[in-house]
This record gives sequence, structure tokens and C-alpha cells, in this order.
Amino acid sequence: MTAHPAGMTYADYLQLPTLLSAQQPKSDLHDEMLFIVIHQTKELWLKQMLHEVDLAIRLVASDDFAAAYKALARVSRIQSVMTLPWDVLATMTPVDYSAFRHVLGTSSGFQSAQFRELEYKFGIKDPKFLDYQEGGGEGRSRLQAALDAPSLWETADAARVRQGADSWLAVYRDTERWFALYQLAEKMIDIDDALSGWRHKHLLTVERIIGMKPGTGGSAGASYLASTLEKRAFPELWAIRTQL
Repeated sequence: MTAHPAGMTYADYLQLPTLLSAQQPKSDLHDEMLFIVIHQTKELWLKQMLHEVDLAIRLVASDDFAAAYKALARVSRIQSVMTLPWDVLATMTPVDYSAFRHVLGTSSGFQSAQFRELEYKFGIKDPKFLDYQEGGGEGRSRLQAALDAPSLWETADAARVRQGADSWLAVYRDTERWFALYQLAEKMIDIDDALSGWRHKHLLTVERIIGMKPGTGGSAGASYLASTLEKRAFPELWAIRTQL
């Protein structure tokens, strides 16, 4: 039975004193707070998406497809929420950002271990991103574990084999027979579609604020982001659309 501690408050349950004290601007400039809040919020949503993807992988591995749909649908909804804050960040002008940009030092969103972990769990497994995490750190350990473990794509493809479908093209050509796999594939496409939308909005926001200047932390900035626009987590599911 779940305990209900007497005197538990909203602030206690959500650890609000800790959460709301985590914003520590390095300058006295007004817009730095917005920059911190948006990126911290992104990391919280990434944490929740990783939580959902882990569940989905376990469910698909046990052929519990219907329950997996819910977790994957939640991921795509969170992705929509994560895309909207780029519009809020875009209220920051180039002048606003350049005034405090120097306090970021070598930090960069390029170093987000959770984002790379999510890519790995989807199936975008590029080992070079391990090099951007400190050796022995928790972020690197989690990334290595995600790199070594079956991804959502690998788990879904293994489920297709277990179910007896020759290929994903076969699934789409006979959706009534393979409806569970078909629905799974479409939930995965929803996620990939939303991920592409997030990448595109990220690029536009960066271009709007810093143009083509290099990013912090040694990243290439907008030019790097542009190079990711064609990246797909589930390219096989996109390719079969041409073959149908």
C-alpha cells in the first residue's frame, strides 16, 4: 500500500526548493534565465522520454505491442512539447544572447548525454559521441550501455522476425494480417517525424540568434545542425514507402 505521509506538501513532493534553486545564472543579464530554464526543461523531458522508451523496448521484446503503443505515443507527444520552446527562445535577439554568451564557456547542448542516449535507444548509434563525454562519468557510462543494448529499432525488427513477417514491406502490404506490427511501425514513424521537426526548428532558432557562427563548446553551430536534418532513426520504415 502506498504511504501518504502526514504533512506532505506540493513543494515537498515535487522537491521544489531543489528544483527552483537549480537556476544559477552566471551573469546579471535578464535573458540568461530564459536560456537556462528552457535547456533544463529540455533535459527533464528527455529524462521522461528515456523512461518511456525503456518501457517500450521491454514491452516490444515481450510482444506486448498494445501497451508499447501507449509509451511510444507519449514520446511523440513530449517531442511536440519540446519543439514549442524554440519559439520562446527565439524571442531572444542576437544582441540579447551575445551579451551573456561568453559565460557559457565550453558548455554546449552538443554535450547533452541524455539526447545522445535517446538517439542510441532509438537506433541512431554513432559511437563517436562517446568522445564528448568525460571518461568514467555517468553520462558516458549510460551512453555505452545504450550503445551496447538492443535499440527500439533492433527490438522491433526482432519482434517482426518472431511474428513471422518476411520484411517490413510485407507488413505494409498486408496490414490486416500484420496489424500489430503495422501499428508499431507507425508509432515509430510518428517519433521519427517529430524528431525531424525538432531538429529543423532547432536549426532555424540557432540561425536566427547566432547566424552561421560556430556554436559554444567547439561545435560547428548551424552548419552541423543542418547536416542532421536527413538523419532518421528508422530509415527502413521510410524507404518502404517508395516501394509500396
